Amino acid sequence: MYALRFRRTAMAVTAAAVLPLTLSACGGGDSASDEAADKSASSAPAEEQPPPAGDGAAPAGGPFGPACASVPKEGAGSFDGMAQDPVATAASNNPALSTLVAAVKKAGLVDTLNNAENITVFAPTDDAFAKIPKADLDKVLADKQMLTDILTYHVVGRKLTAQQLGNGTYETLQKSTLTTSGSGENYTINDNSKVVCGNVPTANATVHIVDTVLMPDS
Repeated sequence: MYALRFRRTAMAVTAAAVLPLTLSACGGGDSASDEAADKSASSAPAEEQPPPAGDGAAPAGGPFGPACASVPKEGAGSFDGMAQDPVATAASNNPALSTLVAAVKKAGLVDTLNNAENITVFAPTDDAFAKIPKADLDKVLADKQMLTDILTYHVVGRKLTAQQLGNGTYETLQKSTLTTSGSGENYTINDNSKVVCGNVPTANATVHIVDTVLMPDS
């Protein structure tokens, strides 16, 4: 009887000793699992959110417009090349602006434009000058004062971003004003000249290339 009691007592003591260890082991396993799950959740990549839908605003950065495709991809006449030079020099490296460059030289405005700071130039393409009857264009080119008035009318004394072309009136270096309108990638100057390649950077200016020569009122 005494031996039986001793055996029962021993078994009870053993069970009492083992039970906490068993519970501890079980609890430790759950804790490890939870910790692993937490680590897995924290290391999982965050779900990417889709970019906000566009609101029709013009590009804030680089050049835009259909005529930009014809700009050389590399060299001095490329966008990167033009960005390194002051505006008159940069324009001379763009094959689509050769008539404008010749007119600027004839008017003696190369240094004026190259030395100006933070200006905007609305630069007519060769095709824009070709819209003017040859006799009229020759007359303008032969009259330095008239040519100077026309060319300086294409220059605004501060840099204008595409967004600022949305609806504005700006004084030019010729001292009269021009108007701008549009949105997205479609902008018009004075209701008749379209921006065909905008936001072109040069060292001292922003250039918006246009398809029609602008004419001052006076």
